[in-house]
Amino acid sequence: MRLQLVLLSGVVVCALSVIDGQQQARKAFIALQQAQQQQRQLEEDWGRLQLEQSTWAMHARVGKIATEQLQMQLPDASQIRTLFAPAVQGSRP
Repeated sequence: MRLQLVLLSGVVVCALSVIDGQQQARKAFIALQQAQQQQRQLEEDWGRLQLEQSTWAMHARVGKIATEQLQMQLPDASQIRTLFAPAVQGSRP
């Protein structure tokens, strides 16, 4: 009788361990799914940010803002001076 109680308690402990292991596996799987969803969302955000950055940096847009908002304008050709740096000895062209 005593052996049966020990065996029964061992079986119950093993069953509870299996149930606990399954529950931990479910929680880990749910956490994995949430992390993958967050990764997909971050990748979408990254793509949108890259597109937005390329839009903000377009030359035509920068030129338009420079002329309209900052009242900048190109100088006359007579006002432009070109400077050339002297060649450094030992450097390759």
